[in-house]
Amino acid sequence: MIPYKHEPFTDFSIEENRNAYLEGLKTVEGYLGQDYPLIIGGERVTTEDKIVSFNPADKEEIVGRVSKSNKELAEKAMQEADAAFKTWKKVKPEVRADVLFRAAAIIRRRKHEFSALLTKEAGKPWNEADADTAEAIDFLEYYGRQMLRLKDGMPMESRPGEYNRYDYIPLGVGVVISPWNFAFAIMAGTTVAAMVAGNTVLLKPASTTPVVAYKFIEVLEEAGMPKGVVNYIPGPGSEVGDYLVDHPNTRFISFTGSKEVGLRIAERSSKVNEGQIWMKRLIAEMGGKNTMVVDNNADLELAAQSIVKSAFGFSGQKCSAGSRAVIVEDVYDEVLERVVELTNELTIGNTVDQSKFMGPVIDGNSYKKIMDYIEIGKGEGRLVAGGDGDDSTGFFVNPTVFADLDPQARIMQEEIFGPVVGLMKAKDFKEAIAIANNTEYGLTGGVITNNREHLEYARDEFHVGNLYFNRGCTGAIVGYQSFGGFNMSGTDSKAGGPDYLVLHMQAQTTSEMF
Repeated sequence: MIPYKHEPFTDFSIEENRNAYLEGLKTVEGYLGQDYPLIIGGERVTTEDKIVSFNPADKEEIVGRVSKSNKELAEKAMQEADAAFKTWKKVKPEVRADVLFRAAAIIRRRKHEFSALLTKEAGKPWNEADADTAEAIDFLEYYGRQMLRLKDGMPMESRPGEYNRYDYIPLGVGVVISPWNFAFAIMAGTTVAAMVAGNTVLLKPASTTPVVAYKFIEVLEEAGMPKGVVNYIPGPGSEVGDYLVDHPNTRFISFTGSKEVGLRIAERSSKVNEGQIWMKRLIAEMGGKNTMVVDNNADLELAAQSIVKSAFGFSGQKCSAGSRAVIVEDVYDEVLERVVELTNELTIGNTVDQSKFMGPVIDGNSYKKIMDYIEIGKGEGRLVAGGDGDDSTGFFVNPTVFADLDPQARIMQEEIFGPVVGLMKAKDFKEAIAIANNTEYGLTGGVITNNREHLEYARDEFHVGNLYFNRGCTGAIVGYQSFGGFNMSGTDSKAGGPDYLVLHMQAQTTSEMF
């Protein structure tokens, strides 16, 4: 088995790579506006009701029209997934892994096309889209290898005249509800983790980014995935999502999204419905309110750069985004001044143009929510950069910085999911860590300091699932920084980590007497 190696990011300073991305954009522009069916049991099903996917940078540009599922079609998909599970669970793990490896190879050959589709459908800048596609490839490669490690179970002790085994077996049918912010990586990762473990999947991708999910299912089919193993059923969460979460045949739910929806799923999935003979397992990755902490002996340029990149990469639309910075008061003014300078240098616009650092937010609802939070922020702190937006052609919010906030301010406590960062000062490092811990979330955090004692203090006291020292708090790489958080950030399922596949399986002990 070839050792796992992270898919490299593309260097767009090289002209050949820039031209390849432009070719990818041309390819995608060649199929904009097409209609896409559901995929149920390998069959294409078209409905009159459509989900229309728009380019958030250009509201007039339709990326695609996707058939919308309903309860009846969700039920049909459940029956197909149930039937496929009976055979898929018996397919050798090596064969299941080979589907993932081949799919990774296909995506690698079409890498810039998939990234360009993310630029069009999610408004991602080139580097962010490229990282999203690389992460999707990483998930395929990593989970395939993890399955090969787990296929023979775990060693157990045996006594004379006795042989004991500890094997992992699949769970059943899983409902995968994937987000729009990593429309390729998380959608692909949560889907293939479930399927390579021997389960079958009902995939309900985010309604704002359904086209990239359809293109991914086509790749899985080309890679040899049998019919019914993954069923593509985009549709409204209130109808299709609830129906499948409640369904007695659903064995597990893998969800990535907001705290509010995650808690609703947790509550619904905990109820035993008629005909259900198990407790449903929930794998949930929810929100974050992540803090960058800056010490008084830190590299202040690194601190300012890390705050700005963590806050405004992909317009702050990452659950890992650094939306708060707590700075020891001795260096607060200097860091704040540099953060404002760097923020004012950022370029914003349609990300088909490689020079734009930031693109749009995902849709009109998101735009309104973020602008409402900016208004709240104006009453809570000092606006020092941004604070405005333009939704005439696309949904653009300028990168916004608030200073001198109280730790209990709403914009310091609530997840905004947009390009807004709040700064405040602390009297010393310990107070800064205490403030960093004062939210209901516990996803990511960053600490910029050259004090080794302070690093170790943060390691012990900063209560987050992903803690980063002397770098920004976004950008976890599969197999390098396993991702998942504490408290209201979810079940700390650690995507891209050594334990993740086990969440999609159950262990069986067999003991034979000789």
